[in-house]
Amino acid sequence: MKIIRELYAYREMISSLVKKDLRGRYKGSVLGFLWTFINPICQIIIYTMVFSVIMDSGIDNFYLFLIVGLIPWIFFSSSINGGAVSIIIQQDLVKKIYFPRKVLPISYVTSSFVNMLFSFVIIFAVLFVSGFGVNIFALVFLPLVMIIEYILALGIALICAACTVFFRDLEHILGIITMAWMYLTPIMYSVDMIPKKILPIFNLNPMTPVITAYRDILYFKNIPNIETLIQALCAGLAIFFLGIFIFSKLQRNFAEEL
Repeated sequence: MKIIRELYAYREMISSLVKKDLRGRYKGSVLGFLWTFINPICQIIIYTMVFSVIMDSGIDNFYLFLIVGLIPWIFFSSSINGGAVSIIIQQDLVKKIYFPRKVLPISYVTSSFVNMLFSFVIIFAVLFVSGFGVNIFALVFLPLVMIIEYILALGIALICAACTVFFRDLEHILGIITMAWMYLTPIMYSVDMIPKKILPIFNLNPMTPVITAYRDILYFKNIPNIETLIQALCAGLAIFFLGIFIFSKLQRNFAEEL
């Protein structure tokens, strides 16, 4: 409750940092905010060509199958990689004034989340233009899945942000980890394609139930399995509270390390 009260007191600072990040994300580029849509569209085209044309996955409407998993993943990976350096980038601010240090990773993950919401325009545009449509009853669960993913991403970002202050190589290691993590998450393939003998290992991946829930809602047009939602929520909350604990323990020495 103390943390919640403190963050609420600094809500204007979080809002200001989110707006600053959104404005500065593509500052100076010719296309500016359009990169929010161009970047995921280009990735979708490339992966569709590879896994649908060159290496036929056998999945119907593969571009739809891919897009509903890839855009949430882009948010997740950018939250981890960007959140990890959020303290280091703002080190001058950290040294000069007091404020809850959690504000920095929270503001970055939140701006990435807002960016994902804009990117969802692509998903709904493709769903309606292709005539695939949506299930309104299933769509009710979409905000819940988004919130669960936000909690999960924030928890990992808090851990990475705190650890990167003391171990700077983590910033570069995370790029490799998130790349491997993407291929270990059923984004470009279905869970049914995973061999049963290694399926329990894949189920340890906290992003597996999240992507599965997104796909149930938007691709299969079904209400997500309750067990899937509970699994995703429990994993998200466990990692979030672990992130809060680790960050709180390490933040005392941020100023000295920076």
